[in-house]
Amino acid sequence: MPTKTVATINSTGRQAASFIRAASAVGWHVKAQIRSNEGLVAEELADLPNVEFIEGDLTGPDKKRLLKELFTNVKIAFINTTHWGDEVAIGKACADAAKKAGVAHFIYSSMPDHSTFGRGWRALPMWSAKFAIENYVRQLGIPATFVYTGIYNNNFSSLPYPLFQMELQNDGGFVWQAPFHLDDPLPWLDAEHDVGPALLQIFKMGPNHWKGQRVTLAFEKLTPIQCCARFARGVGRPVNYVHGPIKIQLPIPSGYQEQLDILAETLGDKRAPYFPGLEYPREGRSIWEGYRGIEEYAREVFPIEEAANGLRWMDEPGASTPSEVVDDTNGSRPMTPSGIPTPVRFSGAYTPRSHPEGLDRDFFVGST
Repeated sequence: MPTKTVATINSTGRQAASFIRAASAVGWHVKAQIRSNEGLVAEELADLPNVEFIEGDLTGPDKKRLLKELFTNVKIAFINTTHWGDEVAIGKACADAAKKAGVAHFIYSSMPDHSTFGRGWRALPMWSAKFAIENYVRQLGIPATFVYTGIYNNNFSSLPYPLFQMELQNDGGFVWQAPFHLDDPLPWLDAEHDVGPALLQIFKMGPNHWKGQRVTLAFEKLTPIQCCARFARGVGRPVNYVHGPIKIQLPIPSGYQEQLDILAETLGDKRAPYFPGLEYPREGRSIWEGYRGIEEYAREVFPIEEAANGLRWMDEPGASTPSEVVDDTNGSRPMTPSGIPTPVRFSGAYTPRSHPEGLDRDFFVGST
């Protein structure tokens, strides 16, 4: 029999899906809200043991019934809201339903509001909504823990998506252009691989251990230059960083444009820390030691995800990574050997091509 029952929402998103995989693997029963049971990720989760779908749209008129069904007989919950509809209203409704159901540990995936620090920083709108929900949860008095997730390794793509495009060059290497200062450290996280095991451990430790605090889920602290050096070692090709404006090469929603504009100003021009006042990566590593760093991601996962998106650069010869590229970042752990081209092999293992919500023109996956 499953030892615990846990509720999740937006369950085909990277964070929730990672947690569902981990929870199912240890025998927990998962009640997973999804907007639709169609799509590759939903199909994968449906095949896992102990996963029960609660299908419906939390932006619709049936929200209260869905949440009542979701939280019935549930004592723990992981809630990661997204900007579908009124995110703050949905987050508050989830918290209210959890309190009414007597949830004993409520983990909410939050983000900072930079405007609260009195430094003239503007709030990133897609983050400040999460911060508002966090404050509401605190006011309700639910036994809660708040996780702050770093930049997803999985955000990188050679497709022309804004902010995290690894732009393929004629020599076979890549260029990442972003507004982050060359010397400013950033928090990194492999959402697919590491959110689930980390959350599982946080739940096992219980709300009394955390006492409502914020837990930073970031396993590497790397400047853009250091990140590119590790990515280059992993992918076996040159990767250069360009400190510059965010390239917009495809239509994006106005809300996301505002997010990018303020990010460029607050984190770029004004060089505000990504997570003001929060320390990392020691905390995350103390919770989950088996994290996948950016070098390992670039070597083992990035080419497969790119191939699943129909790209074939990995089949072409690329320029060798310069031997003089050295990353002397403290805290690096030994990695598997690099520098030798690794062929992409398709063993039949499932690799998500995209999240179904990502097919909507108004949705952007990622923590930034």
